[in-house]
Amino acid sequence: MLWKRRNAISTDTMAHEQHEVRDAYERGRRDERRARKRHPIMMSLTFAAALVGGVVLVLAAKEGSFARSGGIVDHSLAAATNRAEPVVMDAARDLKAKTFKETES
Repeated sequence: MLWKRRNAISTDTMAHEQHEVRDAYERGRRDERRARKRHPIMMSLTFAAALVGGVVLVLAAKEGSFARSGGIVDHSLAAATNRAEPVVMDAARDLKAKTFKETES
């Protein structure tokens, strides 16, 4: 006989096997999560780099070339640096003055 009928599997056995499979799956997920811990700062830096890359790609598509979009990014960064430098220097000067006043007291 080529075709034999298989015995029916009881529902208790199937439920037990499904429970074992589900438990093994959850244990595997926990083990993988533990093995792949991610540092939040590194993930933030990776996300920021991806975001900057996306902006550059959008600018390149809008301007028609990477050279022109790079020029726009350079110009924007230079303008931001020129505006931010005096503010940072003033904050550093204020912090230095406060630190010396507190140490002298």
